[in-house]
Amino acid sequence: MIRFLISVLFKLLANTIGLVVAAAVLEDMSITGTAFVIAVGIFTVVEVVLQPLVTKIALQHASALMGGTALVTTFVGLVITEQLNEGLEISGATTWVLATLIVWLAALLAGILLPAVLFKKTLAARQG
Repeated sequence: MIRFLISVLFKLLANTIGLVVAAAVLEDMSITGTAFVIAVGIFTVVEVVLQPLVTKIALQHASALMGGTALVTTFVGLVITEQLNEGLEISGATTWVLATLIVWLAALLAGILLPAVLFKKTLAARQG
């Protein structure tokens, strides 16, 4: 249970970075104030719930698409978050595609780098 909570915390941090980067880079995407916190929460919950479902569907019906499940989950997470939260606005098909790619890539990189950076001392102590 602790590992799951830590995993969700890292996903929350990674998604925060992903949404901030996408909003900063894309003119037709904006996130406002307090709604940003809600948007990150909704987006993370949707991703945590949908990822296993999308993965299971891909395994059953199109195993060649397994690599794309994270992109699909990111896109669906953005759609649901944008519908439920007035503070996140994404306009135009190109912006939707770019937002999906940017959020996915930034969250992926943050998900890889954050644990290494945050637990660097712990890893060094175990190795030494």
